[in-house]
Amino acid sequence: MNYELFKAINQFAGHQPLLDQLMVFATQKALLIYAIWLIVMWIFGKENYKYTVVFAAMTGALGIFINFVIGLIYFEPRPFVTHNVHLLITHAADASFPSDHTTGAFALSLAVFLRHRKIGFGMVLLALLTGISRVYVGHHYPVDVIGSIVVAIVVSILIYKISPLLQSIPRIFIHIYNQIPLVPKNGEIKKGKL
Repeated sequence: MNYELFKAINQFAGHQPLLDQLMVFATQKALLIYAIWLIVMWIFGKENYKYTVVFAAMTGALGIFINFVIGLIYFEPRPFVTHNVHLLITHAADASFPSDHTTGAFALSLAVFLRHRKIGFGMVLLALLTGISRVYVGHHYPVDVIGSIVVAIVVSILIYKISPLLQSIPRIFIHIYNQIPLVPKNGEIKKGKL
């Protein structure tokens, strides 16, 4: 059933030029977009946004670490290794389960969503597109993406729940940032100081 669902999504790859471009863009650039998004939140946001950015980074890092551990325990070959698929972009033949791109996208999105619903909602939509794109371009099975979402949900809730115990970590980063001259502080951009 996993493979059948994969085929239902991947069958369109290579036949819809605009959709192909969108999916390739999402699969290759989504994490860069998240990085820019978080940098903007950090630079132009008030202190609570800076806390969110640090907690999001911690959530993403923990999610990727858990994926690494899962990959050591369980190895699922990529779809293009075991099947004839419509592969839009090349990829190393490493473990398919779970998807690092999807885990990273959802972990960052949910970490923000739990603290700032409006901003986080847009990020979650991009994460959904990222997950679908991983199947569309031929890199992952749907279960890889679902497993990644589960990992992201678990780590996002965990970091959110224990964040009161971790306040000193973002505080250190904010303190270091605030020592840098000529950068916006607390979401206020001073004239001539960009």
